[in-house]
Amino acid sequence: MSSVQPVTVVGVGADGWPGLSGTAQGALTAAEVVFGGARQLALLPAEVAARRVPWPSPLVPALPGLFEAEHGRRVCVLASGDPMFHGIGATLARVLGPSSITVLPHPSSVSLAAARLGWDLATTDVVSLVTAPVETLHRVINPGRRILVLSAGAHTPAAVAGLLAARGHGDATLTVLEQLGGPAARLLTGAADGWALPEGDPLNIVAIECGDGPALAVVPGLPDTSYQGDGQLTKREVRAVTLAALAPAPGELLWDVGAGSGSIGIEWMRSHPSCRAVAVESSADRITTITANAAALGVPGLRVVHGRAPDALDGLPRPDTIFIGGGLTRDGVLDRCLTALRSGGRLVANAVTVESEAVVAAAYAKLGGELTRLTVQRGSPVGGFTGWRSFMPVTIWAVTR
Repeated sequence: MSSVQPVTVVGVGADGWPGLSGTAQGALTAAEVVFGGARQLALLPAEVAARRVPWPSPLVPALPGLFEAEHGRRVCVLASGDPMFHGIGATLARVLGPSSITVLPHPSSVSLAAARLGWDLATTDVVSLVTAPVETLHRVINPGRRILVLSAGAHTPAAVAGLLAARGHGDATLTVLEQLGGPAARLLTGAADGWALPEGDPLNIVAIECGDGPALAVVPGLPDTSYQGDGQLTKREVRAVTLAALAPAPGELLWDVGAGSGSIGIEWMRSHPSCRAVAVESSADRITTITANAAALGVPGLRVVHGRAPDALDGLPRPDTIFIGGGLTRDGVLDRCLTALRSGGRLVANAVTVESEAVVAAAYAKLGGELTRLTVQRGSPVGGFTGWRSFMPVTIWAVTR
């Protein structure tokens, strides 16, 4: 949208107009139009004579038209705190283009909270629940960790406390920081277990200090007991080797075809917050299980598609990597997956049956790649002794397009 007049995006804190720099106040005073949320717009004094326009809902689809209509006028946008930290600034840079905006940031609520608590931001996890489910927290909860949670409203602290208690981290300490930087700033502290503090100000951030609750590994190969399901699960040892072959990288998209319990797609997403995955599964019961597993393990954003490949793959966003855990012998599945891959993308297929191994062997002969056969044995009781119990061997084929 190169025809749009450059827009000034002003970050504002709970301290309102007095907390703005002279540059920010000058930009707003000179503006002809100011966009913002109702709360931000209410912070402007009468000396700002600009026309005040509250954001519509839904917001993002309306943005191009809103700014095109104000072409030639001096336009400001109000944002909470730092506009480029989970704020409207990043959205405007994407929609209008970075050269079309000038950003005047205010300290973010995260910076203000860390300053108030004396926490090192470099070693603190930050999770936004403004638009994400509370289950997103599961990915970062571990003993001794410090977490700052951007709240969706007054209800968020109780939801966070309930999740922590259910996860076995009831001894975690929660501090709710309200209206940070403003005259009505307030701190409330309590344990997650038995949290009974009433809802307060909707403008809050929740600080979590985890205690000695159970740990959950951040590397692939979670215990099999981490997953619900009907037994259609890639076993822990095989899962770890498979994820190593898939080699998740930040921002990449995985198709998990024949997802079973969803373990591959889930652990792919757990590897980095920006990793995305689509789980494709033909069983309705397993669809429910995959969704529950994803929420319980901190990646509720996993997209789940109910259908049978290859038809269920139509219309999906182009993947960087594909895992085929089921349906390998079905006509068209392998060819459809190979066609969908971008150049340089990876495909990994696990074969257990003689028939699926035959498909893998033929594909390997034609396309190359790497073949690995994995046999897992676990110790188990044999009378009063311990013996080895073998799982079915798995052949893993990995190829780069």
